[in-house]
Amino acid sequence: MPGGKATSKPSGKLVQQLLFSEVLRLNKLASSHVQSPVMAGTEQATTMYPILQEITAVSRRLKGMDTAITSLMTETKSMRLEIAEFQSCVTGLEHRMTTMEDHVNTVLGKDQELLFLRSKLIDLEDISRRDSICLFGFLEYAEGTDTPSFLRLSKTNRHWLRLTVGVPERTSSGPVF
Repeated sequence: MPGGKATSKPSGKLVQQLLFSEVLRLNKLASSHVQSPVMAGTEQATTMYPILQEITAVSRRLKGMDTAITSLMTETKSMRLEIAEFQSCVTGLEHRMTTMEDHVNTVLGKDQELLFLRSKLIDLEDISRRDSICLFGFLEYAEGTDTPSFLRLSKTNRHWLRLTVGVPERTSSGPVF
């Protein structure tokens, strides 16, 4: 309820207070119409009749208000139950979302690890391929830092490759080296 604390149940005290205040108001109204307490008979009865009608009308309105308040409280209680259900659903969804975020972070970590291992495997395969060719008959470190250029430039090296490995000097498309 805006601006205040919601009451859990309409109290009969509230209805009684409203009824009491109306009765007091009507009593003041009645006392202003009755001029003397000694008056008797029909004159007092005719003065009191409109007051009694107003009291009856106020009583009906208060009963209607009591019914409306009871209805509102029933609706409020059912809304509170629905809100509690929604809160439990939201709590469950938050838990599932947190779990999914944890799984996503785990998968992302595994993905980074997989990329690292893949690059490491490529490096190891490249090193393995490089170490699989051994050339004998050359001085150690004779090629310097550029082995392919060393093998292409030297006539002795080309002759050695043709004899040892069986590489032809020329192919139909041109020289091999």
